[in-house]
Amino acid sequence: MGAHVVLANAGGLKALLLFATNSPNVTPGDFSDASTSPDAVKRSHWCNVAYWEHRTRVGRLYTVYEQSVSIFYDLPQGNGFCLGQLNLENRSETVRRTRSKIGYGILLSKEPDGVWAYNRSEHPIFVNSPTLDIPNCRTLIVRKVMPGYSIKVFDYEKSCLLQHTADLDYADGPYDPNSVRISFAKGWGPCYSRQFITSCPCWLEILLSNNR
Repeated sequence: MGAHVVLANAGGLKALLLFATNSPNVTPGDFSDASTSPDAVKRSHWCNVAYWEHRTRVGRLYTVYEQSVSIFYDLPQGNGFCLGQLNLENRSETVRRTRSKIGYGILLSKEPDGVWAYNRSEHPIFVNSPTLDIPNCRTLIVRKVMPGYSIKVFDYEKSCLLQHTADLDYADGPYDPNSVRISFAKGWGPCYSRQFITSCPCWLEILLSNNR
């Protein structure tokens, strides 16, 4: 693989995350809800997750304290950020179809070398972050991650080496050097009909804390 992305198959990521299951369908209790954990409030959070449908943010920011979090649609396996419970009036048919494809969604995990995302759904996800972009290249890089595969969506060491680029003019909105954007089922960018992530029916904004 290239130097800008690290992919692993499902088995490789399970070893990385010390999974003890033989199936990607995680059983109840494997993930704890950060909002209900009595110990969570004693620790600082490492990221907030925002869920968007096109240009509209739906629901509250989900604060993550645990080392990993499951972000899924409406399945009983595991706890975490359940997108199916977020209500919005007058959803378009495109959004409804895409929401139905989220399924088991993704597992987001904070590791010593960075943040990893494992695609647990049956459809691809699409990822962009500052540490996946090619340095000094103004072309947006969006990585496609197939079901059962993982990607290091944010590299801590590379982030520290990146020059300050917050003043660059990005066509699709303000630039945050500590954020990751992930869309479900639909891609965006130069290789897709959707040029901006705000054209994607369902997507996540991962806002990383500076306190790692």
